[in-house]
Amino acid sequence: MDQPITVGVDGSEASLRAVDWAADEAALRGVPLHVVHASLWERYEHAVFPAGREPPSEQLLTGVLAVTAAKRARARIPGLEVTTEVVPEGPVPVLSGAARKAAVLVLGSRGRGNAAESLLGSVGPAVAGRADGPVIVVRGDPDDRSGSRMRDRPVVVGVPAEPADSEAVRFAFREADRRGVPVEAVRAWHRPAHGSTDRPRFTGGPARVHRKRAVETLETGLRAPAAAHPDVVVRRRIVEGRARTVLLDTSAGAALLVVGARHPHGRFGPHIGRVTDAVLHHALCPVAVVPEEETS
Repeated sequence: MDQPITVGVDGSEASLRAVDWAADEAALRGVPLHVVHASLWERYEHAVFPAGREPPSEQLLTGVLAVTAAKRARARIPGLEVTTEVVPEGPVPVLSGAARKAAVLVLGSRGRGNAAESLLGSVGPAVAGRADGPVIVVRGDPDDRSGSRMRDRPVVVGVPAEPADSEAVRFAFREADRRGVPVEAVRAWHRPAHGSTDRPRFTGGPARVHRKRAVETLETGLRAPAAAHPDVVVRRRIVEGRARTVLLDTSAGAALLVVGARHPHGRFGPHIGRVTDAVLHHALCPVAVVPEEETS
């Protein structure tokens, strides 16, 4: 049986948008949808309930959240196979484990806390930093519930510095092929701070060298995926600037932004890096974080 699309729910409006997105993705792939709720989630993201009402019991809350999400998915895609699971553990280990058994794990862009949407919540980045499979955080226009405004836009992928055999680039091509849209491959470059100067006669040469390296990196990363998906139109973008700034600018016109993550371990455990963190918090479209294999 094909791996399902799995969506994590917590009852927030953002997680319900994630259910819509995940249901569409499951229908596109022809696989089931699996709805997961970690019943200790509300201890991580402070729950918000209507004024003047007492919070429901944890047992009632967990059952209602999963069932409501499943009904929403079935109403959106009649005939879609939907299963539910409630796990009495914290969200990060539950969702990280769920990602191992899923084709894709889908999350909303924030939890039920009082923080602004741009702050995302504590769960999404933590899961993206640990998951062994692709994690998609649904961002973008909250009024575009059907996703119709984004449907025909390209899949954008940031090509990494070590581009050979990049799983993120391969993932982007597969998603573009399914959707029948182009891939927009982006490679950002910038001049080292010590090489900057106001005198053009000193900047022209180094700038050309750095841009040439960016072009070579991009072509190396595209060679194998483009050959595997010959029907996918490829748009190349070589842009001077910081990667996070360039990708955020590009996300405004994308159906999906794909970035790779190598999950290095720091003092406080796995982390996702500044570029991935920035796009997860501020991108104007859904963001796919795809784990890359560590090179020796």
